[in-house]
Parts: sequence; structure tokens; C-alpha cells
Amino acid sequence: MSDYSGSRFESAKRGAGALLSGALSSLIIVVAMLAVMWVVEGFDFFLNGTLDRQFGIVGWEPDGLIGILFAPFLHGGFGHLMANSLPLLVLGFLAGLRDVRKFLWASVLIILIGGLGTWLTSPGVYTVGASGLVFGYFGYILARGVFDRHLLDIAIAIGVGIAYYGILAGLLPNQQGISWQGHLFGLVGGVVAGWVLRRRRALPSARPSF
Repeated sequence: MSDYSGSRFESAKRGAGALLSGALSSLIIVVAMLAVMWVVEGFDFFLNGTLDRQFGIVGWEPDGLIGILFAPFLHGGFGHLMANSLPLLVLGFLAGLRDVRKFLWASVLIILIGGLGTWLTSPGVYTVGASGLVFGYFGYILARGVFDRHLLDIAIAIGVGIAYYGILAGLLPNQQGISWQGHLFGLVGGVVAGWVLRRRRALPSARPSF
């Protein structure tokens, strides 16, 4: 085997190892997030929804700003949580597949942008739930495919777009009891995260002129 072939093999081996490690880390983080949500919902069940009222987003209320950080981990019952769990698991795993560090930063941006946008556009309304994160990860995956233009990211973005395009109906403001604002600004947060965390390409070095 030539040195060139050997180096290509070693490079591919390292790449596969890094991808496997990233996949495992991503899965652990998302499962841990879901576990926290289920435990919190169990406590809230016995507290008759007290946690939702104290730590949810309440639009235009100064006290409701605390919900920007906590609302994604609260839900209006187990049915609400079950509806969010599978898409959060799938999209969160795919969002963190190649770079867990960027995934964590993307999650922070989605929570902050999605929560603040919801607070600004939902006066007097309680909002809880991880659906903003779901829409955020959806937007982040699509934006990453566009901005990074890495072959795997493009393939994941196409697959997610085909499989989950139906969730975009959740952006329509005609569904009672559903926060389209949370969905919209979660999606915006995901796209912003994709842009901010995009892979920077080195500028070509200027050639000297004679």
C-alpha cells in the first residue's frame, strides 16, 4: 500500500471515529434533556401545574422573562410532552451529530432568541414546551446544510426537510392553544445559529503584483 493510500485510509478512519464519537455524545445529551423534561413534568403533575405558572414565559410581564430559560423544559401535561419527545430526540440528535460544541451553542441561541421573540409577541400569554427547540433544531439543520455546504450536512438537511416539512404548519396563527410565536422564533433562532456557527472558510491569500 502506498503512503498516499495509507494516509487516506487513516484520515477516513479518524473521520469515522470522530463521527461515531459525536453521534454518541449527541445522543447522550438529547436523551439527558428529555429525561430532565420527563422528571420535571412528573413533579409538576403532583404540583398541579405550579411550575408552569411560575416558570413559563408570560408575554410582556417582567416576571415572565425567567421563562425564557425554563419554559422549554416545562409542558402542559404528559400528552404535550409526548408530542414533542420523538421529534426532539430525532432532530436534536441530527443537529448535534457532527459537532456537539456547536450544537450546545445552537441550543443556547435557539432558547434565547425563541424565548425572547415569544415574550415580545405574546402579551399576557403563558407559553411552555420544547416545540420551540424542535423548530429551532429543524431550522439549524437546514441552515447548516446551506451555510456550511458539507456533503453530510447537505444530505441530513435534505432528509430532514423531506421528513419534517409538515411541521411548518405549526407556524400558522390559526391553531388554538398552540404558540405559533414560539414555533416561529424557535425556527428563526435555529437559522441564526446556523449562520453564526457556520464554518468559516479561509480567504485566498493575495498574490503579489509585479
